[in-house]
Amino acid sequence: MKLMQFQIDDIIKTALNEDINYIDVTTDYLVDDSAVATAKYVAKDSGVLCGIDIALRVFTLLDDTASFEVFIRDGEQVSKGDIIAKITCHTRALLKGERTALNLIQHLSGIATETNRCVKLVEGTKASVADTRKTLPGLRALQKYAVTVGGGKNHRYNLSDCAMLKDTHLDAYGSMTGAVKALREKMGHTVKIEVEVANLEELKEALNLGVEIIMLDNMSCEEMAEAVKLTAGRAKLEASGNVTHDTIRAIAETGVDIISMGALTHSVKAFDISMKIDK
Repeated sequence: MKLMQFQIDDIIKTALNEDINYIDVTTDYLVDDSAVATAKYVAKDSGVLCGIDIALRVFTLLDDTASFEVFIRDGEQVSKGDIIAKITCHTRALLKGERTALNLIQHLSGIATETNRCVKLVEGTKASVADTRKTLPGLRALQKYAVTVGGGKNHRYNLSDCAMLKDTHLDAYGSMTGAVKALREKMGHTVKIEVEVANLEELKEALNLGVEIIMLDNMSCEEMAEAVKLTAGRAKLEASGNVTHDTIRAIAETGVDIISMGALTHSVKAFDISMKIDK
């Protein structure tokens, strides 16, 4: 996944406007506007780095004279104590951009690190690890980028990407068969259909309808293994619901194609990085 610069800049500008508003009372009253300083990013944990160019862009937007030395790039392993990058720019810019830049790189590195851990837990199986739409408003592009940096794959980006019939849609419409037939009458030929099923009987109904993707919602590993046999490659099978580090390997070994995890983006722990200004 490649981010567009305007997406990054829009997110950063929104964050800076929220944080600085009209003035940084502390910095603007204490620091001379001609002062220049150098700071370094130091890792305080170990994992997969993500968002270094995004973080550094914060300082460029605040000071077009900013310069950088980058020692660790997105997707690379970082260890506690590593110097990730050095930043030289006007001191006011360093202080005003510090929190916004750290918020972004810490959050994205946390996602990449957690995704990478899950990817490693399923190594040797056919299953890929994917995100969901359980992202923070306004940050979806960055969060989904971080998942790919960690070795995961992206589920749909928005509601326009795929017709996905979850239990709420089926309850609202009345039946799976009716809903799938109604969709096929109206949607374009490029759109795939995914249906959520809770048991093997619903799986058989979805298979008979010829849908391309079937989500196995909160099924046991035994049920998922049986679902794989019944499907026999006729549709992609996605396992979802309460996936943890303790269960993900067993889920992958059932033979499913995809394991989707909302936790990759909605509740990940921030990766600890600090900014230290050279005295």
